[in-house]
Amino acid sequence: MPAVMTYHRPVLLTQSIEALQIKPDGTYVDLTFGGGGHSMAILENLKEGKLFAFDQDADAEENARRITSHAFRFIRSNFRFIDKFLKLHGVRQVDGILADLGVSSHQIDTPERGFSTRFDGKLDMRMDKAAGKSAYQMINKYAEEDLHKIFGMYGEIRNAKTLAAAIVKARSEKTIKTNDDLKAILYKLAPRNREFKYFAQAFQALRIEVNEELEALKEMLVRCVNVLKPGGRLVVLSYHSLEDRLVKNFINKGKFSGEVEKDLYGNEIKPLKSITRKPVLADAREIAANTRARSAKMRVAERL
Repeated sequence: MPAVMTYHRPVLLTQSIEALQIKPDGTYVDLTFGGGGHSMAILENLKEGKLFAFDQDADAEENARRITSHAFRFIRSNFRFIDKFLKLHGVRQVDGILADLGVSSHQIDTPERGFSTRFDGKLDMRMDKAAGKSAYQMINKYAEEDLHKIFGMYGEIRNAKTLAAAIVKARSEKTIKTNDDLKAILYKLAPRNREFKYFAQAFQALRIEVNEELEALKEMLVRCVNVLKPGGRLVVLSYHSLEDRLVKNFINKGKFSGEVEKDLYGNEIKPLKSITRKPVLADAREIAANTRARSAKMRVAERL
């Protein structure tokens, strides 16, 4: 198996590449390089074109060094700064943008990164290991009301207030250092026979807060509009309802909440046209080969 596949098996690979409608001489952006699976597939379709790949993870940057194509440029940055870094490379508009919002297999399967409920390790969850805020600091320093808000909003945990209080009580007796330390608290409050889902919801909430994922996603979507050429394609793969709702609303309404705005003549004011009426999902064969594809939803839009 190629090294890129052991690092991260790309989800909906064929469908996402087809959705981009790649021109051999076009300019494209992979906003979530990870293991490079999507990037390599894009490069296979380019001749005179260019591909710029973003990722804030040092491990992804190391992985990108394996690609020697002259058409390829790697940018170590959060994708929320897409327009700024493309301008530094002399690029103002592109023909297509791809963003796979999932956590890479490599990150999940590396215990010291702290992303997975399956492994013990120090609470961390930073996509960028050089970033200041970690899950450890959140769990041990955040005020009870802030933890309540995070678990309720980002994890959609019903007893978020009780969980926040339990964490504050536990940390007053002993520092919560590892995933297992946190799971011991979660286990006492999890619904019977739904412990693993409860763990996943709590870990998701912490990861979103640590990496400012929803704020970064909003910024990225807005900036992509200015970066895309008219007729250019935006392809986004999301993995939970909070992400998908933002992507869906922005594509369909040009905003993240409320109804689409209209001009004096009743014409809708929005920069994108939805290409996929419903999200594209992985089929049973792909899910059997890669269970992480099960929750993926792909939406495609075109710049008006």
